[in-house]
Amino acid sequence: MSVGTQAVTLEREGAIGVVRLKRSHGNAINDDLVEGLVTTLNEVEADPEIRGVLLASSGKIFCPGLDLQELLPLDRTAMERFMLRFSAAVLTLYTHPKPVVAAMHGHALAGGCILGLCADWRVLARGALIGLNEVKIGVPLPFGVALIVRDAVPRSHLTQVALLGRNFSDEGAVAAGVADELAEAAAVEDTARTRLAEFVAKDATSFAVTKRYMRSPVVERIRGSNRLLLPEWLDCWFSPGTRERIGAIVAELKEKGKGEGMGKGS
Repeated sequence: MSVGTQAVTLEREGAIGVVRLKRSHGNAINDDLVEGLVTTLNEVEADPEIRGVLLASSGKIFCPGLDLQELLPLDRTAMERFMLRFSAAVLTLYTHPKPVVAAMHGHALAGGCILGLCADWRVLARGALIGLNEVKIGVPLPFGVALIVRDAVPRSHLTQVALLGRNFSDEGAVAAGVADELAEAAAVEDTARTRLAEFVAKDATSFAVTKRYMRSPVVERIRGSNRLLLPEWLDCWFSPGTRERIGAIVAELKEKGKGEGMGKGS
């Protein structure tokens, strides 16, 4: 059975809850997807029959990041509201007490990579790209995201991932810490289910408490400073150079999307 919003659905498969991104426009992150993700994750947490979460998506890619076409026209107040909601969604995923395995069957870029980094395990399709390209267009990682990245990525690769904004694939993605396991595209979800079964076999309470202990230093810092540092992020988002670069990307995406009916995202 599948329930949820149009952008995010919940499919119950016994003890597994499949939280699936199903938004058109390539699963680019907008208000609908953010709201759907929070609502669905909260539903999963409240359901005692669900022991583990498979984070998956439909379409050709996993998630391309923020919906730049939709967000570019927003004024500062509206963008601040969106970023607060997006940050809340990221934190909801990062602090979920049940095991979360991300099945990334296609590209996971920018915000898509962030969603993956919030999971407990990431299975990436061979040939798919994953990375954080924010700095390339003049947008810093939000404070909370930067902390999650620093906690998830090996120190030896932090500069490449966060500051150089490189994309990775295959064994390079595993070495960089943005993926844990590789599979052929057609086998990504089955591989993720196998790994999730290993998590689910553990004592649920012990798992949840240990995960909370491990992530609590990051979570406490995010909750303490994320809102205070958001104005600095917004200053960068609305700087002339960044606006010009984002505008050029949006124009290119619109041109590509004329014959495809999509093309949003970063």
